[in-house]
Amino acid sequence: MKFVKPLVTLLSTLVALSGCSKADLLNITIPSSGYTIHKDIAYGTHQQKLDVYSPDKPDANKTVVVFFFGGAWQTGSKDIYKFVGQALTSKGYTVVVPDYRKYPEVYFPAFMDDSAESVAWVQSHIGEYDGNPKFMYLSGHSAGAHMAALLALDEHYFKNVHGSAAWVKGVIGLAGPYDFTPDEPKIIAVFSKATKEQFLPVSFAHSHAPPMLLISGAEDDQVGAKNARNLGAKLREANDTVVELTYPDVGHIGLVLSLAYGFRSKAPALVDIDSFIRQGNQR
Repeated sequence: MKFVKPLVTLLSTLVALSGCSKADLLNITIPSSGYTIHKDIAYGTHQQKLDVYSPDKPDANKTVVVFFFGGAWQTGSKDIYKFVGQALTSKGYTVVVPDYRKYPEVYFPAFMDDSAESVAWVQSHIGEYDGNPKFMYLSGHSAGAHMAALLALDEHYFKNVHGSAAWVKGVIGLAGPYDFTPDEPKIIAVFSKATKEQFLPVSFAHSHAPPMLLISGAEDDQVGAKNARNLGAKLREANDTVVELTYPDVGHIGLVLSLAYGFRSKAPALVDIDSFIRQGNQR
């Protein structure tokens, strides 16, 4: 996390002076023009909420990106990710950021059920926000990348909401734990009601999986790039389309932060995501 530390230090100082959260201070720096935010829309059987970011100038396909945030399946909020909404709407994409239930309120797979319900909502309602569900990508960072990949590969979550993995045009994973063994007490607890094979995306790699872009940071000391390599290898064995990218001098938080306005020179994540989506839309 080499280039994140100066930001973290600066934000910590500002937090102490202002009483605001780090997320609030980051969001202050994010442009508010070029898109409209529709906040706190209810979805699912547990009345979870999601935000929709609608671009003023949608791309020709009215592409939709559903972004699942990280936080070790325990923390995080959709309200932190204005910077992701702004980044992707700047390319003309409609962005959906769902909240979902977390441990200790729930265990795996409850948050997977939530993610499937959020995508089902997109299929039924995103046209009301000028998005096209036929061009829908799943994305996420860290735990959210795990959720996006597992959702696309283990189709039973979609079947539970009367859907199909055919809904998914592609998957974009940032620093995802796709092939890991829980080794911290709380992470062990999150997955304690399931077998390892049930929660690992690599276990479900199969032919006809949607194309995947798997991005890692070479300096990530939380989720190693081997996760992407292992999932990528399994997908290639099944003759699926997969692109793996590893950015030098980029850590775990730095990878997703490189999407933020003012930090994009640190890694080409937004450029590579945009290229992947535009190529995918031509398939």
